[in-house]
Amino acid sequence: MIIIGGVNCAWKKPLSQEFEAIVNSSGEHGIVVFSLGSMVSEIPMKKAMEIAEALGTIPQTVLWRYTGETPPNLAKNTKLVKWLPQNDLLAHPKARAFITHAGSHGIYEGICNAVPMVLMPLFGDQMDNAKRMESRGAGVTLNVIEMTSKDLSDALKAVIYDKKYKENIQRLSALHLDRPIEPLDLAVHWVEFVMKHKGAPHLRPAAHDLNWIQYHSIDVIAFLLAVVLLALFISLKCCLFCCRKCFCRSGRMSKKSKSKSH
Repeated sequence: MIIIGGVNCAWKKPLSQEFEAIVNSSGEHGIVVFSLGSMVSEIPMKKAMEIAEALGTIPQTVLWRYTGETPPNLAKNTKLVKWLPQNDLLAHPKARAFITHAGSHGIYEGICNAVPMVLMPLFGDQMDNAKRMESRGAGVTLNVIEMTSKDLSDALKAVIYDKKYKENIQRLSALHLDRPIEPLDLAVHWVEFVMKHKGAPHLRPAAHDLNWIQYHSIDVIAFLLAVVLLALFISLKCCLFCCRKCFCRSGRMSKKSKSKSH
């Protein structure tokens, strides 16, 4: 397995006039990028209103990728868009925070561009991704179902104004980007390598040559189980033998005592 994490960060394009104007109008406060991925097109209105209320408590301009019904309490600093150039926005110097569902691509884009994150995992590997980022001090994890508008507001203010989050994500970014070859170039090299060497059979895992019994270690499990059962059987027999010996002795002693009394 060749690790090519961050391959999606390689392509950074200049922002379109529309997005460039929004970013420039944010002033010294900068922008917050908000996206829960392509699979989440809309959320319940009650939750959307809670999120909108929280976004209105910060001075930054928020670019929220959202295709659902517009919350009636949407603040002036929040712009709803059906699509946004996520990586290009995060690469902009005015990017202050990234609200994400903690998908792998989003996590890598946040790391590559050194933008601290507010993480709202939904399913799959997102829970693990979010906890990994939080444990490294690069973001704050929220439960999207249980969180309140205050929770989101506090999390945003923490990652924007607490310097430790920016410092930690910059450290992770430096570690991630310090590599001898770019992920895309690495992927191209290994694809060409496999094609050149006709499938590269020498790199094929030996597990492909095992039958299902060997692959799942059924033979090893059966042997260990047999050893355990044999040990239990021997122990049981020894216990029974000792019990019989003890009962036999006590029986003989009682018979002798009765005969002496007569």
